[in-house]
Amino acid sequence: MEEKQTPFQAAVRPGLTIGLISVALTYVAYFVDSTMLASGWFGLVALVVFFVLIIYFGRQYRTELGGFMTFGTAFNFSFITMIISGLISLVGQILLFQVIDPALPGVLADQSLQNTLEIMERFGASADSMTPEQMDEIRNRTLDNFSMTGQVKNFGIGLIIYAIIALILGAILKKRDKSLDY
Repeated sequence: MEEKQTPFQAAVRPGLTIGLISVALTYVAYFVDSTMLASGWFGLVALVVFFVLIIYFGRQYRTELGGFMTFGTAFNFSFITMIISGLISLVGQILLFQVIDPALPGVLADQSLQNTLEIMERFGASADSMTPEQMDEIRNRTLDNFSMTGQVKNFGIGLIIYAIIALILGAILKKRDKSLDY
């Protein structure tokens, strides 16, 4: 009889796959137009791809388990998958921002500031209403997020977000065997 994988064992391959896809998307966006990395829609597309792939791999794992999976197993699978893919993405981003193109954080900080000003104008606020010190503060905070420490700190904060997403995915992926009800 074939031994079934634990959620951790089952999550390794999907985590590696999703992490590598995430790094590939980031690098493709960088090579096409690096300012895309600062756009909201790029993040949204990456998030949708992330969700779809985890659901796809989660359903495969559920099928491997016989078509049923508890919420706890689904949560563990999703959370571990996201941690592994997040670690791979973190390494890829550190390489991009610290080794390949150390000037890129400055470009993205400027683009993020520009995006913020455009959003303010859409809501009726004038960009002139901000002092140069406030704009420098926004730019510097954004720039800090791209430092090695900032990226590791953001990953730590991301773990909380991963847990919340894993709760949602656990609810989507779980399927109980109703034949066991009596």
